Amino acid sequence: MTEPSGGDERIALVLQGIDKRYGATQALRSASLRVRAGTVHALLGENGAGKSTLMRIAYGMERPDAGAIAVHGAKVRLNSPANAIALGIGMVHQHFTLVPVMTVAENVALGGHGMLDLSRTISELHELSARTGFSLDPEVQVERLSVAAQQRVEIAKALMRRARLLVLDEPTAVLPPSESTELLRWLRSFADQGNAVVLITHKLGEALSIADDVTVLRRGRTVLVVAGKDATAAALTDAMLGAASAGEQVGKTPATDRVESRASSRIPVFRAEQATLADTSGMVRVRDASFVIGAGEIVGVAGVEGGGQRELLRALAGRLPVVTGVLERPDMVGFVPEDRHRDAVLLDRPLVENVALRGAGTRRGLIEWNTIGARTESLMRTFDVRAPGPRAPIRTLSGGNQQKLVLARELDADDMTSTAAIVVENPTRGLDVRATAEVHARLRAARDAGAAVVLYSSDIDEVLLLASRVLVVYAGTVREAPIDRDVVGRLMLGAETHAER
Repeated sequence: MTEPSGGDERIALVLQGIDKRYGATQALRSASLRVRAGTVHALLGENGAGKSTLMRIAYGMERPDAGAIAVHGAKVRLNSPANAIALGIGMVHQHFTLVPVMTVAENVALGGHGMLDLSRTISELHELSARTGFSLDPEVQVERLSVAAQQRVEIAKALMRRARLLVLDEPTAVLPPSESTELLRWLRSFADQGNAVVLITHKLGEALSIADDVTVLRRGRTVLVVAGKDATAAALTDAMLGAASAGEQVGKTPATDRVESRASSRIPVFRAEQATLADTSGMVRVRDASFVIGAGEIVGVAGVEGGGQRELLRALAGRLPVVTGVLERPDMVGFVPEDRHRDAVLLDRPLVENVALRGAGTRRGLIEWNTIGARTESLMRTFDVRAPGPRAPIRTLSGGNQQKLVLARELDADDMTSTAAIVVENPTRGLDVRATAEVHARLRAARDAGAAVVLYSSDIDEVLLLASRVLVVYAGTVREAPIDRDVVGRLMLGAETHAER
C-alpha cells in the first residue's frame, strides 16, 4: 500500500492513493485527502463522485482496495467504526442510523462504554442543546421526530463521543436556515479549539463561507485542492463538472420563465376549505386552512420546523386524512417525500422494482417487467442516475443517485398524462449543482404539462426561485404570500407584514 505522509500531529487525517471498486463500478481512483487540525475542510463533488465512500473508509466502514491512512500523524488500519471512534473520529451520516422505537437519549447512549446511564445522557443532551442551539427532547421517541430533528440526533451522537475529527455528510441539507447557521457557527468554534471538521456539502455558498480548505472529487479522483480564501464558486463548479460549462449547467432561471398565476384563473386541482389536519398521533397541526392550487402552476410551501407544513403536504399527497372541513385532491398525486429511505424506496430491491412502485408498466393488474425495465433504463439516462444497471439494488447507489431515481419515477414526463399533481419535499436535498438544475427543469416541465406542483424546501431561496406564490404555514395557520422574501420571512416567524401594519 502507498505510505501516507504521517508523523505530523497537526495533520488530523491523511487519505492517500485510495482505490475502491464495487463490482463493475470504480468508486475511487487514487483519491487523496489531507485535513489539518484546527480547520474546517469542505469536500465537494457531484453525486457519485466518491465523497461518501471516501469518508466511509475514513470511518472504518469500508476497506480500501489500495492506499493508506494516517490519523493525527500515526499510520493506521481502520477495520471498523469502533477503531475510528477510539482514534477520535466521529461521523454523521447522510442516511440515518437511528432506532425508531427508542428515545433520543437511548439512541445517543447506544454504543457507549460502560453501564447505560440514561440520566447522565439526558443531562448531557440538555447541555448540548443549549450549546449548539439544537432543540432536542431526550425522552421523545425518534419515530415521532421530523427528518430534520432526526438529523440533529445523529449530530448529537457524534458530538457526545468527544471526537477530535468530525465528518459530516450533508448535515444542513434538511435543517431550517436558522439552525443551519447555528450548526455552522458551532462547527467553526469546534475547529477553532484545535479539532478538525470534514464537511461534505453541495452548497457552494456554505463551503465558501466556512471552509479553510476545499477538496473536490470528480468520478472518484481528487481534481482540486484549494485554500478556502482562494476558492471561488466558478472554480469549484468547473472542477466538479469537468469540461461542462458551469454557466450552462447551473444558470439561474430568468425572470421571464416564472409563470405568474392566480389560482382563480386556473382549473382547481387542490381545494381546501376550513380544513383541519392532525398528525398520526391525533394532535392537530393545521387549523381551518382554505386555499386553491390550480393546474399549471408551482406553489411553494414555507414554514419553520414543526409549524404544520409536514402534515399539510402529506394530506395533499393523500397520506393523511382530513379531520374536519374539506380537502379536494386528485386520485393520482405524485409524491417525493423528504425521507426517501423510509417512505420512497425498497433499499434491498433493484432499481426496476423501485420504479414499478409507481404503478406504471402494468396491464390488468399484471406487471410487464420488460416495459418497466426499458422505462428504468430510459429514466437512468434522462436523469443521469449512475448505477451498474437497472438490476442493481438501490442501496448500492449514492444518496444523490437514489434521490434522482425517486424523482425520475415521480416526475417522469411519459407518465405525466395520468398525473394531475405532484407534491415534493426537499427535492434537491443531497443533490449536486448539475442534478439540482435538472430537478428544477423537471418541475417546470411538469408545470408546463399542466400539473399542479406543490413544492416544499427548507431552502427558502429554492421556493422563491421556482414558485409563483407561497403558502406559509405558521403554528397551524396557512396564509398565502407573494414571491417576496421579506413578506414570506415575516409570516414564517409569525410577524405581521408591512401591508398589514
